[in-house]
Amino acid sequence: MTPDLPSNVPPSNVETDHASHPLAPGRRRADLERFARSFGPFAESYDRGRPSYPPEAAAWLTGRDKIVLELGAGTGKFTRLLTELGHGVYATDVDEAMLEVLRERLPDVPTATAPAEQIPMPDHCVEVVVSAQAFHWFDFDRALPEIVRVLVPGGTLALVWNERDERIPWVRRLGELINSGDQLRDPGELLLESGLFTDLQTAEFKYWQQLDRDGLVDLVASRSNFAVAHPAVRAAKLEKVKAFYDEFNRGVDGLLLPYVTRCFKVTAVVPPAPDPSADPDDTVEGVRLIDLE
Repeated sequence: MTPDLPSNVPPSNVETDHASHPLAPGRRRADLERFARSFGPFAESYDRGRPSYPPEAAAWLTGRDKIVLELGAGTGKFTRLLTELGHGVYATDVDEAMLEVLRERLPDVPTATAPAEQIPMPDHCVEVVVSAQAFHWFDFDRALPEIVRVLVPGGTLALVWNERDERIPWVRRLGELINSGDQLRDPGELLLESGLFTDLQTAEFKYWQQLDRDGLVDLVASRSNFAVAHPAVRAAKLEKVKAFYDEFNRGVDGLLLPYVTRCFKVTAVVPPAPDPSADPDDTVEGVRLIDLE
């Protein structure tokens, strides 16, 4: 049985680094913090408009019947696949409004409003940590050690992104219209150079999302650059999106938007044995940890 997570965690008071982000070149840490926390007002649009993921990708990343922590779970698009694989799942996100949607859809999944840099769980208590479409928001210097802390020795960090297949001309044109940028850079080098992970494995899967006119509007409205834009800019963008749909839809079939689902997983390096003389502590940076017993 999966125990409860705390419902809320105080925000971290650690100052963020303003250096350029390694997976989102040209974006500073402070900008990413603002974008990462912008989804809440559009949580329902996010849940309606964002694609799911290939079930076979979820199985490749996580296996079956394990204890899994999902970071940046959002409205639970990937969480649903994890539960269908028989995992005991915990879900965290920085945005309470996004988690409210997840709780409505998956009431049996324990959740906590918490960042990846401050995970409200004890040491070595989960077998897999997974992040879907969210890892690029993390402060890696702080998040990666936290992930290793909660993983059992030799546990798995699994990452997945859906990328529109912009080799197709009309999909490339949609990408230009959305103007969301190419956030993903291969995280493999970053993970291995951290010294915290080994045994990098990668895989790709194909996925198609069927969209009607409202679905395409929701997809665009769910993007962070749309969420932080001026209302007049958002309104103008949506008019262009509707015109795009009217030009390219296939009648009753709408749009069939192709994706390449890119998957990465690594194994946590076994940490050194703890100092037996150290005093046990049940908090991490002031966060109360859950009791798994």
